[in-house]
Amino acid sequence: MKEQISIQLKTGEIHHFTKGSTLLEISTAIGKHTPTPVLAAKVNNDVRDLQSSLESDAAVEFLDLTTEEGIKVYQRSLTFVMIVAAAELFPDGEITVEHSLSKGLYCELHRQEEVTGADIAALEQRMREIISEDRPITRTKLPLAEAIKLFESVGQMEKVKLLCQLEREQVSLYYCGPIFEYFYGTMAPSTGYLQHFEVRFYPPGLLLRFPEKEKPNELPPFVELPKLAKVFLEAEQWGKIMKCGYVGDLNECIEEGNLTTVIRVAEALHEKKIAQIADFISEHRKEVRVILVAGPSSSGKTTFAQRLTIQLRVNGVRPVPISLDDYFVDRDYTPRDEKGNYDFEAIEAIDLELFNEHLTRLLQGEEVKIPSYNFMTGQREYRGHIIKVDKEQPLIIEGIHGLNERLTASVAKEHKVKIYVSALTQLSIDNHNRIPTTDARLLRRIVRDSQFRSQDALKTLRMWPSVRRGEERNIFPFQEEADIMFNSALIYELAILKKYAIPLLEKVGPQEAVYSEAQRMLNFLAYFKSAVDDQIPPNSILREFVGDSCFY
Repeated sequence: MKEQISIQLKTGEIHHFTKGSTLLEISTAIGKHTPTPVLAAKVNNDVRDLQSSLESDAAVEFLDLTTEEGIKVYQRSLTFVMIVAAAELFPDGEITVEHSLSKGLYCELHRQEEVTGADIAALEQRMREIISEDRPITRTKLPLAEAIKLFESVGQMEKVKLLCQLEREQVSLYYCGPIFEYFYGTMAPSTGYLQHFEVRFYPPGLLLRFPEKEKPNELPPFVELPKLAKVFLEAEQWGKIMKCGYVGDLNECIEEGNLTTVIRVAEALHEKKIAQIADFISEHRKEVRVILVAGPSSSGKTTFAQRLTIQLRVNGVRPVPISLDDYFVDRDYTPRDEKGNYDFEAIEAIDLELFNEHLTRLLQGEEVKIPSYNFMTGQREYRGHIIKVDKEQPLIIEGIHGLNERLTASVAKEHKVKIYVSALTQLSIDNHNRIPTTDARLLRRIVRDSQFRSQDALKTLRMWPSVRRGEERNIFPFQEEADIMFNSALIYELAILKKYAIPLLEKVGPQEAVYSEAQRMLNFLAYFKSAVDDQIPPNSILREFVGDSCFY
């Protein structure tokens, strides 16, 4: 009799299988145990594709579309199908994955002739045919040198550059028929798993749209985001200015000793943009009475607000800051989230009535006693902080709710400037593997929490899903309300954050549920050469996270 191994599911059920059984065989034998089809699995909290075989006892959690990891597998696999369809339809062309947008991925099809809506419709139809054929997606491990030769043969030189920089003996490629790809992450077993999607013509490119884990069997409503799309285009242009669109390019700069130039140009682009924003506000100083700075976690709002203040002062404008934290309601009145925990990110956690009363009085030229919030006692206190502003002094308010009209309902729109700050990275791993903006922000947060909040990576990773839910409720729905958008990403920052983040992530053990996320981030950081931070200026947004900022 063949040797048996024990499989313990998340429910606590224990099953026995022949040693060497694949996760697909195990999942099929157990039967339906998830709301939607299984795409991958966690084995001892490490994500694996269903082709993986088990050689010993293990705790297994099967991942479907209702899980964050499952959705990522779905998106990645659907992207592969799009690449395969494009290769079959347009052998003279190339498709590139640029960035996230409108609950999907913005991609571009590059051909010698202009791409039309008919081309995109044909691409979607070919994808549906490939999915209906249920083609296998197979993983093959190859020696690194052999993989490099394969990509050289098809002219994918950005992949060749990156693979040449990797310090490993083997890499895994995925095949769908004769088309092969190198992907950062696991894939579905076959194309038949990928039933729900849309390809939308979005000149000059296209949007590949897919479900979210909350509603895995339907597509979310399409929402046009022209302002965000424009900022992503600006980010792409910044990458071209620095000739640094891919991780391989950044690594090359580090290896050749040219990173200092990249840092200086990246920081100069930030400074120029902030100065332009300050000039706009200064030109409208008679109308603008309130400047609102909002953005998701770890976007660099605080440093941005400080730098904007300096640029405004250069123009003779002296803004007065107000902290939203001082207007929290007393702890007994703080709303709670779906798990019963205090929800400090809900707009109802702010005393909107008092805040708007103070705004009105300040803008009328009155003196106002500003409260202070005691986070230890959960109570509002008054410590003699009194402010008064003249007509030439705008109030500057930084906080996650700045774009929500409810926050400043007492102030007419023509007297406000709303600024949205987010870190929209200009880098991609290669032409088919983008870097999610949330990954860059998570690394910033992990490093900052360790540096300044005595919080380890384990705690940050555990709370990150809650942070993201808060952003989905309180920030992203309002981002197109912004008058101005500022991209706080720095093209070199991941090479700097690497040395801080790796030792923190390595402390997350395999017994932790977030171990798979820690491993994913470690694998991601392995693509980057590490760089020292002695050339980063003290007013850089990155200093907010790694330390030695001139503002704190």
